[in-house]
Amino acid sequence: MIDLRKYANLLGRILLGSLFLYSGLQKLAGIDSTQAYMLAHGVPVMLLPLVVALEIGGAAAIILGWQTRLFSLAFFIFLMLTAFIFHLDFAQQFETMLFMKDLALAGGFLMFFAHGPGEVSLDMRAPIEG
Repeated sequence: MIDLRKYANLLGRILLGSLFLYSGLQKLAGIDSTQAYMLAHGVPVMLLPLVVALEIGGAAAIILGWQTRLFSLAFFIFLMLTAFIFHLDFAQQFETMLFMKDLALAGGFLMFFAHGPGEVSLDMRAPIEG
């Protein structure tokens, strides 16, 4: 019988990571509108390459379970900043929902930071002997 707990962290990492992988690719595809959105919220455009690198590279690392705690902490910080910079207009129901979504995702990454990536990950692979 398959121990589903062994694969739960892997599935969680895939689900969380895929959201940010997609988001990073969308930012690249719509770079002009992404820059305008950042500027409208007072965020320097020079941060965009860092955001895209985190979303694409960090998402790949999370999915693979490589440096999971480091990237989980980075995503936690990123999501908290995103929530408080971009989604504080609580008069708009959609912005409130996005604020809460960012907090919930930050909580998910905080769990990976605290508990690690699980058994099925590059972080937990057996060392190569030789």
